[in-house]
Amino acid sequence: MLAEYLPTLLFLIVASGIGVALLVVGNLLGPKRPGAEKLSPYECGFAPFEDARMQFDVRYYLIAIQFIIFDLEIIFIVPWATVFRDLGIIGLVEMGIFASMLLLGFIYVWKKGALEWE
Repeated sequence: MLAEYLPTLLFLIVASGIGVALLVVGNLLGPKRPGAEKLSPYECGFAPFEDARMQFDVRYYLIAIQFIIFDLEIIFIVPWATVFRDLGIIGLVEMGIFASMLLLGFIYVWKKGALEWE
């Protein structure tokens, strides 16, 4: 039974070997000329002007949370759509409730002004 996993094990060994070999060769043969300009932080083509630990606006986090919520919605809707005929009307009603709750949350955030930037 373990012989069935031999090609997979061989693939992992070869892939790991190639990855390690490329890192070693690049480190040994690559140019090493660090300078002040190369070692300085880079931010969008100009020198950084603030601390990296600055506070973000709360709206940034609200948009991120909305993205996660709608991403999770897709995770639930795709499997539901594949077995839609087996679930019948009860599955349709449950998905309708789920989608309407997400829609209500979206409308709430929209009315609170979380989607508007200054």
